[in-house]
Amino acid sequence: MKAKEKKTLALVSLGCAKNVVDLQGIAGGLLKNGYTLSPNPDRADLVVVNTCAFIASAREETEAEIVRALELKARGNYGRVVVTGCYPKRYPHSAARFPGVDGWQGVPEEWDEPAMPGLRFTGKAFAYLKIAEGCAHRCAYCAIPAIRGKFRSRPVASILKEAKALLQSGCRELNIVAQDPMLYGCDLGEGRMSLVDLLWKIDRLPGEFWVRVLYSYPSEITPGFIDWLNRSRHAVKYIDVPLQHTVPEVLARMNRRQAIDASLVAAEALRVAVPGVTLRSTIMTGFPGETPARFKILLSDLSRMQFDHLGAFAYSPEAGTKGAKLKNRPSRAIAEDRERQVMALAEKIWRERAGRLVGQTFPALCVDRGVARMPSQAPDVDGVVYLLDSRKARKVQAGDFIQVRLVKLSGFDFEGDVL
Repeated sequence: MKAKEKKTLALVSLGCAKNVVDLQGIAGGLLKNGYTLSPNPDRADLVVVNTCAFIASAREETEAEIVRALELKARGNYGRVVVTGCYPKRYPHSAARFPGVDGWQGVPEEWDEPAMPGLRFTGKAFAYLKIAEGCAHRCAYCAIPAIRGKFRSRPVASILKEAKALLQSGCRELNIVAQDPMLYGCDLGEGRMSLVDLLWKIDRLPGEFWVRVLYSYPSEITPGFIDWLNRSRHAVKYIDVPLQHTVPEVLARMNRRQAIDASLVAAEALRVAVPGVTLRSTIMTGFPGETPARFKILLSDLSRMQFDHLGAFAYSPEAGTKGAKLKNRPSRAIAEDRERQVMALAEKIWRERAGRLVGQTFPALCVDRGVARMPSQAPDVDGVVYLLDSRKARKVQAGDFIQVRLVKLSGFDFEGDVL
């Protein structure tokens, strides 16, 4: 008797690292129940489109991918199309806009213990480790609380179990992610567990590996977290502190009043507190109340702060948020022009700072054949080091820690020799 043929699965991942983790869990469950990954992403019995709905551009990308999946289904390439994630959660009745979608499912409400060893889209060398869901902030521009719900810490035993399994599978970098990792434990009861407590528990796990915490709300960075960065044998001295803006009046309208003082001094204070730290930030342009004079102050502040990595995006008024009702909002064209100005400044600063690194030697983690990342380079957002072809470079495999000498800049990346 012929063995039953397994059904094939294709995956489309949109949005942030947290979405990647969610899709890994969904896919892992499907593989456990008899599916196998299709060798052709445009042909499968089932395609799962995991979506983002944070801002207008993300929704447009999501809708385009759903339409594309349905077109492939109409041609017979896909058997079923299932849409998951933030878009169905935020727009539960929008399924009617896409006839032919077979499943419409929002973000998970509860923690599902991931299968271990599990499916990992990031490859062998690194992984995202999600420690919480939802958000406790109510920033005026953000729809995340409406999509993801209130802040919920993942049980520490579950986190440590996954961290151990990842390290045993050969993972050498754990990237801690959540909407706000710094708040970990705030919902577990006073004194029960904090992010720093969790990080020290991870630090005690055996092996050689890096731990990188992504996203740190500026006013929540504690002395304990600084101490962990300075003393942990595994901590990557990297802080992603999304300021969104630097002008107090704009931050107040964003409902980020508690972060105003910290935002103004974050870069200088963190460089003093953590020698050798790499700093990343994100800026929003065009929020209501951002006048030409205030935007000029923002550019001046960013020039002073000298972030190693800086991203920007134009404000998108989101239905159901306080920001959408605020007056004195710059036009979309002005917001996008200011975004371009911030990114031009970011590139100028990066080239000046990165240029000083050429000729120096740094530790790095090989993440793919001929590709490595230094501690100063977070996955997916900060560029990489392309390893120049040599006998040593050809021996390096994903998951190996190496020393690289930077030879030259290549866009936002480097080229380097393996030593």
